Amino acid sequence: MCAERIQRFIMAAVLLLAGYLLTICSFWGLLLQGFVVLMIVVWAITDFCPSIWMLKKFTKPCYKV
Repeated sequence: MCAERIQRFIMAAVLLLAGYLLTICSFWGLLLQGFVVLMIVVWAITDFCPSIWMLKKFTKPCYKV
């Protein structure tokens, strides 16, 4: 599996955890969701995602053919 797909699975898992924490009225869920949203905005503005950068060191990048 390539780095970008792994990052999407990790993001989905973190958002699922944040959603669960929000349903049990935990403030940590809001902080976790805010962090993920902030990282997506940074990725959209700068075209740099720290998690993909780190994952590319351990896995292969996805190439479009």
